[in-house]
Amino acid sequence: MLKKNWILFLLAGALIASCSRSSEYPGYSESNTGIYYKLLKINDTESRCKYGDFITTDITYKTLNDSVFFKGRRKFQINKPTFPGSVDECFTLIGEEESASFIVSVNDFFVNTLGSSVPGFLNVTGKMKIEAEIVDIQTPEEYQKEKEAFIKWTDDFGEYEKVILRQYIEHSRLRLKPSSNGLYYLVIKPGNENPVSIGDTIVVHYEGRFLNGKFFDSTRKRNEAFQFVYGQQWQVIKGMEEAIGMMHEGERAVFILPSDMAFGETGSSTGIIPPFTSLIFEVELLSIN
Repeated sequence: MLKKNWILFLLAGALIASCSRSSEYPGYSESNTGIYYKLLKINDTESRCKYGDFITTDITYKTLNDSVFFKGRRKFQINKPTFPGSVDECFTLIGEEESASFIVSVNDFFVNTLGSSVPGFLNVTGKMKIEAEIVDIQTPEEYQKEKEAFIKWTDDFGEYEKVILRQYIEHSRLRLKPSSNGLYYLVIKPGNENPVSIGDTIVVHYEGRFLNGKFFDSTRKRNEAFQFVYGQQWQVIKGMEEAIGMMHEGERAVFILPSDMAFGETGSSTGIIPPFTSLIFEVELLSIN
């Protein structure tokens, strides 16, 4: 096993040397398109990420001094780059169960890739770090086959979920009316007059549970508040985005999200949230920066 790991390490080194040059960032190599990267974990795998693949990845955004401003698991398709140094290229440098740290252009990532504005705490002409570990890789064909098979199996789940959600609200005696998107909102503790705006850095505590009361996630139990930039892609699910946008600083509220505002017909990529599942979130908006 030791010999095999050494061979793997040498092969990885040869691969890096073949497509990189010396870097101004210690420990990082530079690709021919200007991406700085450092392998954190390598694996004896032939499953490499390619353009068009759907990948599940644990991903972290950091400033250059390693301050974390987003951390979570995401599933998305790797698109063929439209400009040199695109973040999509980063994922093609690693494979399944491998991880790496990348240094990329702030402007290229937020403006050219995400199509959004640059957060105020980052320099638009500067660099940022993205750390990614590949959890799973699916070809477009595999993804489509899985999606079609699942949709066929769950044809009637949508109506079933509506019944369950209605029964829950009636049983709990919540006299609420949903928003136009089906989101239910109940204020537990009012906040101040400071609303949420696009580009704000938001810090929240949240607890998520199913309609039967069982918890599936809690920042309070982890003793780690969640911080993200409001309005940026890959940050929170659709329902949480709308819910938090309705809140004010210091407010605590309960939200009931129908599945199409949560993880939809596929469920979460982790398998924790089943398909067509309504969710309850209790959210406290700690600060807006």
